Amino acid sequence: MIADRFDRYLARNVLAAIVVVQVVLLGLDLVITYINDLDDVEGGYGAFQVLLYLLMRLPWRFYQYAPVGVLIGALIGLGSMASSNELTVMRAAGRSLTRILWGVMKPIILVVVVVLFIAEYVSPRTEQFASAWRLEQMQGEGAVLTERGGWQREGDSFYRFGAIRADDTVLDLTRYRYEGRVLNEATTAKRAAWRDGGWVLERVEVTRFGDERTEVEHHDTLDWETSLTPEQLGRLLRDIDSQAPSELWAYARYLQAQGQVATQPLLYFWQKMLMPLTMGSLVLVAASFVFGPLRSVAAGTRVFYGVITGLAFKYLQDLLAPASTVFGFSPAWAVLAPTLLCAGVGFYLLRRTG
Repeated sequence: MIADRFDRYLARNVLAAIVVVQVVLLGLDLVITYINDLDDVEGGYGAFQVLLYLLMRLPWRFYQYAPVGVLIGALIGLGSMASSNELTVMRAAGRSLTRILWGVMKPIILVVVVVLFIAEYVSPRTEQFASAWRLEQMQGEGAVLTERGGWQREGDSFYRFGAIRADDTVLDLTRYRYEGRVLNEATTAKRAAWRDGGWVLERVEVTRFGDERTEVEHHDTLDWETSLTPEQLGRLLRDIDSQAPSELWAYARYLQAQGQVATQPLLYFWQKMLMPLTMGSLVLVAASFVFGPLRSVAAGTRVFYGVITGLAFKYLQDLLAPASTVFGFSPAWAVLAPTLLCAGVGFYLLRRTG
């Protein structure tokens, strides 16, 4: 992949700058978040536990800051070489602009592989473990893993889940079963426990609605026949943006099989899977700044414009995300449109430099 000395030198400078930027961003985020989270200290969850919790979440933070880190790192790495006229020497030695850009892209491939590995195998598990560990420190063993709650449809039934604990126990479950558009049964349970590969409802009240009367039954326990597993419920009730691409795809397929809209999981799925194109487009923008309109300005000015560009990119994606739901276009385009726009701007500015 890295064939000659020029490529190795470019890769080393750009990769070193990206690493330094990521470390600085993560360090600042860690300090600021630590100060803010000290307000949550209670019980066995002290200042040291706050620090441990934030350290557990570093893989997720690394993933979040990766695009901005690549953009600013490429700006700093290439900008420092431009300031010392090293890029000018390379071009004078016969190295074309395209060849230089390819040399810059090579270390980005390594960054993309690391980011995708973290998104699939590391951050989902560390996030889930960190959340469960934090709540158990605050509430004791068997703490509520999330209190977000959620609704889910399965066949002719609609479910409402109050919360799920770290031991896969669902709290405050309600099921409404319909025949056509007519509600004929409502079931409430204080909890649902996963035992021997199946769900058991506890402290159950079943209300059946007839044409002329209503019947109510009470049960200490009752088997719950459903295709939902603890993993699927975890996806439903956990923060969706921290889930792995494979989990998001499985969740989207499940929603589609139930006849529901799967825009949100597909949006986050495409954000993760199109990360290589996103980073590549941001590197093109960074290179166009260095070789184009910002080649003679100070390094701080380049970083400032890089931050502005990164924020504009993020805000555009955030605006297109709900727009894909409202106007019904594919969530993939909500991710691709800002990426293609960045790439187009980068190509345009590079062509102007010749």
